[in-house]
Amino acid sequence: MNLPIFEELGVLEQVEEIGIRKYGAEFNDENHQNPATYYFSNALDGDFPFSYEVKREELDTILFRNAEKKGVKTFEKTRVTTVSFNDDHSSLVEGIEDNGNTIKWHARFVVDASGRSTFLANKLNIKKRSKKHNSAAIFGHFDNVIRREGRDEGNISIAWFDYGWFWMIPFKDGSMSVGAVCWPHYLNSRKTDVEQFLWDTIALCPPVAKRMKKAKLTTPVTATGNFTYAASHMAGKGYLMVGDAFAFLDPVFSSGVLLGMAGSLKGAKVVDTILDNPQKAEQLIKKHDNEVRTALKTFSWFIYRITQPAMRYMFMVRAERRVKREQGITSLLAGDLFRDLPIGRHLLIFKFYYYFLFALDFRKNLRAQRKRKFDLRGKPTKAKEANFNL
Repeated sequence: MNLPIFEELGVLEQVEEIGIRKYGAEFNDENHQNPATYYFSNALDGDFPFSYEVKREELDTILFRNAEKKGVKTFEKTRVTTVSFNDDHSSLVEGIEDNGNTIKWHARFVVDASGRSTFLANKLNIKKRSKKHNSAAIFGHFDNVIRREGRDEGNISIAWFDYGWFWMIPFKDGSMSVGAVCWPHYLNSRKTDVEQFLWDTIALCPPVAKRMKKAKLTTPVTATGNFTYAASHMAGKGYLMVGDAFAFLDPVFSSGVLLGMAGSLKGAKVVDTILDNPQKAEQLIKKHDNEVRTALKTFSWFIYRITQPAMRYMFMVRAERRVKREQGITSLLAGDLFRDLPIGRHLLIFKFYYYFLFALDFRKNLRAQRKRKFDLRGKPTKAKEANFNL
C-alpha cells in the first residue's frame, strides 16, 4: 500500500527504476517441504498486486530530492540538537552543521521524523520499551544467492528456525539482503566474530542455507537492536511524531516503511489543517492517533506470536483458504490497514483459528510461549537502542 503514496508524491516511476517487483511474501519452515507464498493479488483489494524491494538509501534519496523539487528548503549534514517549545505552541529548533556552525529555526510546528533516534520521545522522557517483545537482528548483503524464478524473483522470503526467523530480500542489482532476527539468549551465546556468527546462524536454517551454498558476503555484517517501543503519546501542542520516531515494531511483516510513509502522509495533512484551523487540533490529532495505534496493534498481535508453532502451521498449511482467511492475512501483508475495508473481520476469524490450533497442541504451544517469555528477560549482547556494528 505504499504504491498509492508514491503515486501521490509523483515518484512512482523513479521507485520502479531502482526496485524489483515483489508480488508476494514467501514463508519457509524446515518441517514443510514446500514454501507457502501469499500473493498480494489475493488480498481483499487486488488492485495493488505488487510492491517493490528497494535499497533503503536509494529510496530515501528519491523522497528527499522530490521534496526539494517541490519547494521544501532542506539542510543536509545538519544534526538537530535542541527543541524549545514556546507558550504560543511555536518552537525554537537548534542544530549543528558538519562544519560546527550552529543554525536556528523558528518553527510554527515541529514534526519529528528522526526514526529510531526518537529525538522528541527521548527529550520528553516518554519512550517506553515493550515488555511483550525483545529481539535483535544480524545481517549483511550477499551475491550469488539462489533467487526464485519468474515473477517470484522479487518476493521476500521468510524462514523460521529454532532461535527466531530469517529474511531474504532480493535487490534489482542481483544482490540480496539476508538477516536473522534472533532472541537475546541466542545472541548472548556468540563466541566468534560477528561475520562467522552470521554464517553459523545461516547453517542452522536449512531453507536459507540451501540457497546460500555459493553466496559471497559483499558488505560488513551489521547487528541492530530491534527493541520494540512506543512513546506514551505521539503529539502535543506544536509537535507530532511520525514513523519510528513514535513507535517501532519487529520487521517481520516489513511494516516499518509503510507505517512511516502512511503515518507521515496522514500526519502532514493533519498538520496542514491545524496550521490553518488551530481549533481543530485536538480532534484531528485524536483521530490520527487512533488510526496509527490501531495499525500498530494489528501488526503487533501477529508479531508477538509469529514464532509460535500454531502460527507457523497456519502460514504453512494454508487450510484457511476454505473460509477466505487468506484474504485477511494477505491484506495485512500488503499493509492495507488505513482504508475502509472489512479486513478486521477476516483477521478475527484468523485469530479464532489460531487459538483453536493453540489449544489443540496446548503443551507444545505453551512450552514455546514460556520460552519466549524467558527470552524477553534477556538482553542482546552489547545491543543499543540505535544501530550498532559488532
